[in-house]
Amino acid sequence: MSHDDFAVEPIPGLPGIPPEGEEILWQGKPDVWALARDAFSIRWVAGYFVLLAIWRAAVVAEFGSSGDIAIAVLWMAGLGAVACGLLWLAALIQSRATIYTITNRRVALRIGAALTITLNLPFRQLENASLGLSKDGTGTIALQMKPGARISYLVCWPHVRPWRMSRTEPALRSVPNAAAVAHILSQAAEMRVSEPELSLAPNATAAAVPAE
Repeated sequence: MSHDDFAVEPIPGLPGIPPEGEEILWQGKPDVWALARDAFSIRWVAGYFVLLAIWRAAVVAEFGSSGDIAIAVLWMAGLGAVACGLLWLAALIQSRATIYTITNRRVALRIGAALTITLNLPFRQLENASLGLSKDGTGTIALQMKPGARISYLVCWPHVRPWRMSRTEPALRSVPNAAAVAHILSQAAEMRVSEPELSLAPNATAAAVPAE
């Protein structure tokens, strides 16, 4: 029997059916390689093991044969491949568990591989948004909340702007074609914030005007 952990979602990525008037403008998820590179630092880890392999080869060369050098280098290369493979697998799992949604009223982040949560971020609670763009077109869109909003950095990682711990900025991390996504977000937020809000006074009553 097949089982879908997110079968309870009426719309993938959202905890409920959007209210009347709300439209989904874009949905997506992180690019696996970009997430492994940007969030899990896979290139730095690979470079670290390359340096270890060079250092190990230099040490063995002082007293060993060419065969010993080859074994030492292959051993370090194998460890590096395992480490990078685990990081790439973690990025793959995070990407598959994630759905970013932009509507005409909010940004929703369905995140978490082990513990899944959904962050609903209405545009009126956002103070600013910034785009970090890579050469391959992927990028991270960080959302700065208005003062008073409390979001856990550890719970949201890696879907946050790096090293902003005191004032966590949730982020659409490593999304493909990030410039276009940022434009959609900017346009939707500008239109939503510019809409007037109408509300009734709490104790307002209609006054009766006597007929003459």
